[in-house]
Amino acid sequence: MENSPVDVLKLLEGLPPLPEPVARPVLVLVSGLPGTGKSSFARALAQRLPAAVLESDALRQQLFPQPTHGPEESARLFAACHALAERLLRQGRSVILDATSLMERHREPLYHIGDRTGAKLILVRVEAPPEVVRQRLARRREGDRPEDNSQAGWEVYERMRPQAEPIRRRHFVVDTSRDIAPALAKILREARR
Repeated sequence: MENSPVDVLKLLEGLPPLPEPVARPVLVLVSGLPGTGKSSFARALAQRLPAAVLESDALRQQLFPQPTHGPEESARLFAACHALAERLLRQGRSVILDATSLMERHREPLYHIGDRTGAKLILVRVEAPPEVVRQRLARRREGDRPEDNSQAGWEVYERMRPQAEPIRRRHFVVDTSRDIAPALAKILREARR
């Protein structure tokens, strides 16, 4: 889908202040199933790595106040997210994209963006044991996490789980049911290399 400049500007306007440009920006894709801790991990990484965080769930709500999560809506959202990521990277600003990105065809546009912009691409697959995910999604339904922008519940997790394809490129795997500090340290070393 062709990206809309209006959509990109709308997303850009909703971002907090952007990090300062650097010589070689980093594009970090944080992917995984709902409830695995992608957004929490992306926020923790952003506290250590100056980067614009593009959280797909929050950006969806910015573009679509009453989201349907239909295919056309998702195509429009990700066209805008990818265009915004590329724009920021071309400005020298690092980007952390927080999105499920379960299939290789969803990740390929980001590989191309990394190539076109010369950004260092870091791929992260976030996971957690199903029983931990079920508990997290139950708490989400109860609304005890105001920073959580996702509306996905256990039924969405179950529906999406068979769609998850292995990442074919070198990547980090992070189990968020454990201490994430070692994974953060490895990713920061990779980003600064």
